[in-house]
Amino acid sequence: MIRTLVVEDDPRIADAHAQYVERVPGFTATGVVHRGAEALDFLDRHPVDLVLLDFYLPDMTGLDVCRTLRARGHLTDIIAITSARDVGTVRSVLVYGVVQYLLKPFSFAAFRDKLERYAEYRGHLLDHGPATAQQDLDRAFGALRGSVGGPLPKGMSNPTLSAVVDLLRELDPRGITATEAGRRLGMARVTTRRYLEHLADQDLVERRPRYGSQGRPENVYHWNGPSASPSSGS
Repeated sequence: MIRTLVVEDDPRIADAHAQYVERVPGFTATGVVHRGAEALDFLDRHPVDLVLLDFYLPDMTGLDVCRTLRARGHLTDIIAITSARDVGTVRSVLVYGVVQYLLKPFSFAAFRDKLERYAEYRGHLLDHGPATAQQDLDRAFGALRGSVGGPLPKGMSNPTLSAVVDLLRELDPRGITATEAGRRLGMARVTTRRYLEHLADQDLVERRPRYGSQGRPENVYHWNGPSASPSSGS
């Protein structure tokens, strides 16, 4: 079991995140704290594999928690769970080994996806003992990125594909049209449709026609892939 510490200042949200953790196979919520100092004290006294870290805490920032953890020699992995969207914060947390970044608000499907990607990443690293080859590292970090659908056609990118997949999972089982996906992602309809069709060709998405009052039917795309993000080559 991956022992997980929830660090969140709002007790109600913290309890919800702990319940989310318990719903993901292979994870257990080993503790819940509401302040940065409490998180540091907990990690000094208990074994923890993963920290789900809110970045707006009453006594210090999440970045301060990251700095102090590393200064004390803790190598515990961290997933940032925050509403902080500024590029400076994102770049700063990466320096301190934050392996995933989950923006609030989010659905359970998005939360589960981040944990499952992390579990796959951790599994790749632990499977090979103290030494690992380049291809093993590529697979491990590919799991975190969540590259899906096999090799991409020219002009398509893995980050955009991952954004489309995240949206499909978030809306599962309702599904979404290319027009709706483009509006949500800030992309042209023709671009989102290309990604959706690529996923459909890989049998990761199911197309279902939706008939309106007039004109041609529009396809609604439903996520049909595994619960965890498959990475190319795995």
